[in-house]
Amino acid sequence: MEALYESNVPGAKLLFRGKVRDVYDLGDALMIVTTDRLSAFDVVLPTPIPGKGAILNQMSLFWFGRTGHLLPNHLLDRPLSSAVADAAVRRPLEARTAIVRKAEPLKIEAVVRGYLSGSGWSEYQRSGKVCGIALPAGLKESDRLPEPIFTPSTKAPAGQHDENIDFEQAAKIIGREQAEAVRRFSLAIYRDCAEYARTRGIIIADTKFEFGTEGGKLYLIDEVLTPDSSRFWAVDTYQPGVSQPSFDKQFVRDYLNSIGWNKTPPAPALAADIVERTAAKYREALERITK
Repeated sequence: MEALYESNVPGAKLLFRGKVRDVYDLGDALMIVTTDRLSAFDVVLPTPIPGKGAILNQMSLFWFGRTGHLLPNHLLDRPLSSAVADAAVRRPLEARTAIVRKAEPLKIEAVVRGYLSGSGWSEYQRSGKVCGIALPAGLKESDRLPEPIFTPSTKAPAGQHDENIDFEQAAKIIGREQAEAVRRFSLAIYRDCAEYARTRGIIIADTKFEFGTEGGKLYLIDEVLTPDSSRFWAVDTYQPGVSQPSFDKQFVRDYLNSIGWNKTPPAPALAADIVERTAAKYREALERITK
C-alpha cells in the first residue's frame, strides 16, 4: 500500500491535523482520516509507515463493532461516497476513513491498566500506588494486576505529556457522575476485549479510551484498542519482571535512541528496515485480532 502522509480532500473543510489523524468538518458530522504518520516521544516523524493508518482504522472498526453492546460509539452508517464524490480522491481514503458524529470529547484520558508497565510501573516504584490506587507490595515490572484499574490522565497540549491523576481529580474535571460512568464503561470494555485478545495470543497490558458526549449522551470515540493507544504483548513470550516486546513503534523508539536523537524537533528520517519491521508488527497485530 502506498503511504499517505497527509490527506487532501478538495472542497472539504479541514478542522485540524493531529499527530496521526486529519479531521474534516462535514457540517452535521466529522470525517476522520487516519494517515500513515508516526509520532515518537510526542514528535511527528518525517517518515510514514505505509498502511499503518488503514490498519489502525480497521482495528478500531473491529473493536467498535465488538463493544457496541456495552456502550454506543461515534460511528455513523454513512458511505464515504456521501462525503467524497470523486472516486479518484476517495480511493486512497477508503480503508482509513470513518464518518462519525460530532461528539464533544471529555477533558480526560480514560486509561485502564491490567498489567504494571510504563508510567504506572514508575509510579508504583516510587509510592506503591498508581493514580492514588494502592497496589500489593512486591510486584515486578509487567506483572498482571489482581484486577484491572482505572487510572485517568490529563489531556496535555500538543508536544507535552499527559499527567496521571487520581479519580477525585478526574471527577473535578468532568463531574463525579460522568467520571463514574467513564470508569465503569472503561473497565467493562477493557475486560471484555482483553479476554478476547488473549484467545488470539495477545495480552492487552493497558489502553487509553476516549469518550465524548452529544445531546447529553455518552459515546466511545476516537480510536479503540490499537497498538497506538494500547500496549499489546505476545502471550507466548510474556515474562514478568522485565519490559516486554510490544506490537507498536518499539523498533522506532529503539532506533531513535540508538542514534542519539535528542527527542526534540525536527525528528530524523527512519531507516528502511525500521519502517518495514514496524509495518510488519502493525500488520501482525491486526491479523491476530481480526482473522
